[in-house]
Amino acid sequence: MNAPLPAPPEDGLDQSRAPLMDHLLELRKRLIRAFLALGVAFGICFYFADDIFAFLAQPLVNAFGGEGQGRMIYTRLYEAFFVEIRVAFFAAFFVAFPFIANQVWAFIAPGLYRNEKKAFLPFLFATPLLFTLGGALAYYVVMPTAFRFFLNFQGNIGGIEQEALPAVGDYLTLVMHFILAFGIAFLLPVLLMLLERAGLVTRDQLKRGRRYAILGAFVIAAVATPPDILSQFMLAVPLIFLYELSLIAIWFTERRRNRESAAEAAPPAA
Repeated sequence: MNAPLPAPPEDGLDQSRAPLMDHLLELRKRLIRAFLALGVAFGICFYFADDIFAFLAQPLVNAFGGEGQGRMIYTRLYEAFFVEIRVAFFAAFFVAFPFIANQVWAFIAPGLYRNEKKAFLPFLFATPLLFTLGGALAYYVVMPTAFRFFLNFQGNIGGIEQEALPAVGDYLTLVMHFILAFGIAFLLPVLLMLLERAGLVTRDQLKRGRRYAILGAFVIAAVATPPDILSQFMLAVPLIFLYELSLIAIWFTERRRNRESAAEAAPPAA
């Protein structure tokens, strides 16, 4: 009687298929929840789109000298409607961001060790805080100053009356550009500290590259802001300050890691 044939070895891909499918299903669940949250936030923000746009227009209203002093126009029949949609999406992202960030964290956290979670959590909280600080600087300081500067060009120029009549779509694009540029730029400390944490750069390398960082700050400001020297300086100077602040923060984290390493290497007390 013939001996039974040995079972064929299981393929490595088949063994990994179940965990992979579990991860994909988990990712799909998190994405669906994030998009649902964004959709709900969009519906709410679209209902209040006029109020949100009025808030975004306030720096221009103040630059004109108060309510009733200036005008905004739209030259295409559908422009005002699509401006409300863009306003709703812009606001919905900020409203839904805490929930979206929570879903991202819930997806990646199970794959991290405890010390990795401990190291990553401060960056998770610092990111929205720094972005908000950058957006607030743009809204409350930079935009009013820049708008007053731009409106100074109104008046009689060579016998022709020059009047500012900004279009609603162009104005919204400019406001979004300001807020996103300053918000993203203020994430520089998070980026530098993550690079240092990953071992890609050191504090000494960042100190030696300070002159290039200053040059880079002005280049970023020139690209990210309207082509006026005032706005560029108002972004470049905070970027340089944040770079120096990052060096100080990295120095503190290096000292803490060195103390923890020394404590782990110390022999236990008798």
